[in-house]
Amino acid sequence: MANSSFRSHIVISVSLLVALVLQTIPWPGVLDFVRPSWLFLVLGYWVLALPHRVNVGTALIVGLTWDLLVGSTLGIRGMMMSIVIYIVALNFLVLRNMALWQQATIMALISMLLEVFIFFGEYLIQDVTFNPMSLWSGAINCILWPWMFLLLRRVRRHWHVR
Repeated sequence: MANSSFRSHIVISVSLLVALVLQTIPWPGVLDFVRPSWLFLVLGYWVLALPHRVNVGTALIVGLTWDLLVGSTLGIRGMMMSIVIYIVALNFLVLRNMALWQQATIMALISMLLEVFIFFGEYLIQDVTFNPMSLWSGAINCILWPWMFLLLRRVRRHWHVR
């Protein structure tokens, strides 16, 4: 039992670490607005699959780490990621029973909400302007969600993460 629990923590942590690396890799300025929200996609999957292991606290820690790596105001991304993951966790039973394309649509809308929340959080502290092109990442997240869902489900089943 202890070995299975340890393995589960390692698999979840490695997937979140890979998502964090993918999230912070620099993109060309022209394509930066279509950058997928890897952290949200991975956290969203784990909250839907294992809400007793990955929850709002995990989202806060991952969001704070994201803040540190990006160099933004500490706590903005952590708090906003916690809010949107709370929305996912609150409705995990409903989302889990939806078709994959419906899940993708809902996750895209929630990821756009994350972008808007991050903007408002930064706007309260410093003078930033909203770039509506950043909402295109929601469309990319909608396209990537089924692939991410199927990949992480396969990883979860292969490594017997419970």
